Amino acid sequence: MMRTGQKKQGKVNHRQIMRLAFTLAAFLLLFFASAPAYARATGNQGVDSTTQNEIDAVPDSDDDFELNISSNAGSTNLEATLQMLLVLTVLSLAPSIIIMVTSFTRVIVVLHFIRTAIGTQTSPPNQVLVGLALFITLAVMSPVITQVNEDAVQPFLSGEMKQDAAIEKGLAPIRNFMLKETRDKDLKLFLSINGESSDEIDSYDDIPITTVIPAFIISELRTAFIIGFLLYLPFIVMDMVVASTLMSMGMMMLPPTVISLPFKILLFILADGWNLVVGQLVQSFQ
Repeated sequence: MMRTGQKKQGKVNHRQIMRLAFTLAAFLLLFFASAPAYARATGNQGVDSTTQNEIDAVPDSDDDFELNISSNAGSTNLEATLQMLLVLTVLSLAPSIIIMVTSFTRVIVVLHFIRTAIGTQTSPPNQVLVGLALFITLAVMSPVITQVNEDAVQPFLSGEMKQDAAIEKGLAPIRNFMLKETRDKDLKLFLSINGESSDEIDSYDDIPITTVIPAFIISELRTAFIIGFLLYLPFIVMDMVVASTLMSMGMMMLPPTVISLPFKILLFILADGWNLVVGQLVQSFQ
C-alpha cells in the first residue's frame, strides 16, 4: 500500500512539473515574440523629439517653449462669423416674429372662425390653414419686406451701414405698419403698463417698440374677432331655420347641425366664400 501511494504522489508531482514547464515556455515565447514590436513602437522612427525626450526622461530646456500671438487686424473672419450668428438668431426667432409683427395673427384667427362657423371640425386641416395664412401674410407684407430689404438689409450686407443703424432702419417700415393697424387706446394701455405716460409722448416715433408690438397684437385680435362675428351671422341664421323646421316637423331627436352642415357648405360654395373672405382680409390692411 505504501508503494502504491508513493507511485501516485510521484505521478502528481511529475504532472505539476510538466505544467509549470509548459507555462514558463509559453511565457518566454510570448515575451520574445512581442519584443520586436515593442522595439519598433518605442524606436525613433515616427516619434518627434519632444515625445522621445519624455520617453528618455530628458528635462526640457528653456528654449523649447514658444508662445505665438497673432492679431486679427484687417481680417474679416470675425465679422463673417458674427453675421452668420445674427442670421441664425433671426431664423430661430422667425416664427415668433411672423406672429407678432405681421398680419398673420388676424388672418389665421379669421380662417379658424370660418371653419368653426361652417361646422367642419378638421376640414380644412390646420396645416392647410396655416399655409394659406402664411402666403396671405407674404402678399400683405411684401411692400414692407421690400422696403426693409432696400433700406437696411442690402446696405448692411454691402458694408455701407453699421448694425445699429441697419436695425433702426429695418424696424421703421414694420413699425409704421403696426402703428397703422393699432388703436390709440391699446397704445395707452401698454404705455401705462410700462410705467410711461401718454402725455410725455410727442409723436408715434417716441413710442418704444416693446410697447407697439403687444398693442398691435391685441388690436389685431379685436379686429379678427369682429370679422369672425360677421362671418358667423349667416351660418347662425341657417342653423336657426333648420332647427325651427325640424321642430315644426316633430323631428326633435335629429340634431339640426347634421342637416344644416351640407346646406352651409353649399351656401359657402355658391357665394364663392374663400374668394370673398381672402379678398376682404387683404383689403382690410390697405
